[in-house]
Amino acid sequence: MRVLVLATLACLSACSWFGSRKPHPVPNPTEIIVTGAPVDSLVFIDGAQIGQAAANNDQSQVLDVAAGTHTVEIHMGDRVVYREDTYVGRGERRVVIVKSGSSR
Repeated sequence: MRVLVLATLACLSACSWFGSRKPHPVPNPTEIIVTGAPVDSLVFIDGAQIGQAAANNDQSQVLDVAAGTHTVEIHMGDRVVYREDTYVGRGERRVVIVKSGSSR
């Protein structure tokens, strides 16, 4: 009888342990948002081309990156018209506003 009671208590405590666990929240993405890049310029992150600026300056580019320090560059042809080093913490968003360069 004692063994049955102990086994029942063990099962019930194990069930409550599993039932009380909360799901892990999904972490926020780590992003760099580039805005104000000249029309048709190329966007580079850490030396790799990520994309081309939109046909109008009203749109921003949202780029998923790893947490850490990154170099954002805007290229027009062979020229670097803007460069900024920025740090993005895990789950943070960092906005890079391009302050120079030519636009149409």
